[in-house]
Amino acid sequence: MRAAVLDEYNSPFRFAEIERPKPSAGQVLVRIKASGVNPLDTKIRTGNGAHAKQPLPAILGMDMAGIVEELGAGVSGFSVGDEVYGLTGGVGGLQGSLAEFAVVDGDLLAKKPVNLTMRQAAAIPLSFITAWEGLVDRANVHAGQKVLIHAGAGGVGHVAVQIARARGAEVFATVSAEKKAIVESYGAVPIDYRSTNVERYMAAHTGGEGFDVVYDTVGGATLDDSFVAAKVYTGHVLSSLGWGTHKLAPLSFRGATYSGVFTLLPMLTGRGRAHHGEIMREATRLVEAGRLTPLVDERRFSLGTALAAHALVESGKALGKVVVDIAD
Repeated sequence: MRAAVLDEYNSPFRFAEIERPKPSAGQVLVRIKASGVNPLDTKIRTGNGAHAKQPLPAILGMDMAGIVEELGAGVSGFSVGDEVYGLTGGVGGLQGSLAEFAVVDGDLLAKKPVNLTMRQAAAIPLSFITAWEGLVDRANVHAGQKVLIHAGAGGVGHVAVQIARARGAEVFATVSAEKKAIVESYGAVPIDYRSTNVERYMAAHTGGEGFDVVYDTVGGATLDDSFVAAKVYTGHVLSSLGWGTHKLAPLSFRGATYSGVFTLLPMLTGRGRAHHGEIMREATRLVEAGRLTPLVDERRFSLGTALAAHALVESGKALGKVVVDIAD
């Protein structure tokens, strides 16, 4: 099979013909049709993703969509020819999706929504799992709540907005003025973070009481603002980038709570992988019900131009998820 191989950090991919893997017990061989590119993929390539624990040489790419080619012993729920997707590799020594085939843990897979293309499906896994683990597994978002999503037009943010809306919450999202239409199209109230501050938008949208749930997908000063924005006593702050040093006083003085989300744990540790498959099945349910639509950048890339796809993600100029088409 053909694959894009990273031999050294911050270097171009090497395109090679390598042996097609064979599935062992519990594994599925997938013919990959599309590979989603996440900011973390670019960090791994440049040597800035040590927490992903991906030794070199490696095939990168965490998100994938494709077709089941072969089943290992003990795999149930799938048949040869099924269209599937998932967050399946590219970290923890697992082969990624910048290749024509990959052997993946069957627990990490779900059947692809019938109303999505392979490109659209490959844009979903990491973003959806990250959003779901925060909003549903940690915060149990529900009707009657006010939910604030930071970076509501971003990869995780635009999915989080749709999950919270699907669960009946009133949703607000920080966003730049030029992207406000994106969050409005998903049913959220846009907050221009460049023209206002946390105290002002809390006053405008919650009467100063704070939001029931705040999801930080940015980190840094945005997480500090999230601690201030949480509702007194019952507020819950979530962060998928809470890796810095922060003062907890604003959160503590409000009697609110905090949860961290680290989506890579099941792939890195082998624990909890079946739950990722369950979450992906929830994604399929929402997509097929018309409650979730991925935002995909229109520009097209092939395996041979994967480095250009990474460059677009690094530039910050992509409008939606960047996806690489994997040719047969």
